[in-house]
Amino acid sequence: MRAVENDTDERSLVEAAQRDPARFAELYENNFDRVYAFIARRVSTRDEAQDLTAEVFHQALVHLESFEWRGAPFIAWLLGIATNVLSSHWQRVTKRQEVALDGLDWPGRDEKVEKRAVLSQLVSGLPPDQRFVIVRRFVHQRSLREIAQELGRTEGAVKQLQLRALQNLRTQMRSSHE
Repeated sequence: MRAVENDTDERSLVEAAQRDPARFAELYENNFDRVYAFIARRVSTRDEAQDLTAEVFHQALVHLESFEWRGAPFIAWLLGIATNVLSSHWQRVTKRQEVALDGLDWPGRDEKVEKRAVLSQLVSGLPPDQRFVIVRRFVHQRSLREIAQELGRTEGAVKQLQLRALQNLRTQMRSSHE
């Protein structure tokens, strides 16, 4: 019974905030800790976590009118935004790294560095969900179960995303060598 009450309360808060954006503050307060924790586990500094969390809530407020209640908790929508914000963040970081690598011109450049740069560029070209799974799985060494929990999906769905991402990477790697 408590879950139904919580859903009703949360839905009322969302609807109130949709009518009057000043009411968004309570949604912010109720969900801040979970969004911040979600992001903080995925970035290296506190400043990044704070900046990206602020971006999530900014985007949530901007797009609140388009939110439709479908029975899932509001936090699921916020974590979806957080996933996209993180994806954009990683794309910017990857691009900065590529620019830095392009500026380096020394004889006998290490092949591993070059291969990593190419792979990083290919990963940044993947769709956001696929990119998230690849980064979490192979860079951050997370299990399928952990990634499934983070995304609010089943392990099977995460396996499918990983499979598609790896297939996309193989295809891109083959076409870049031709």
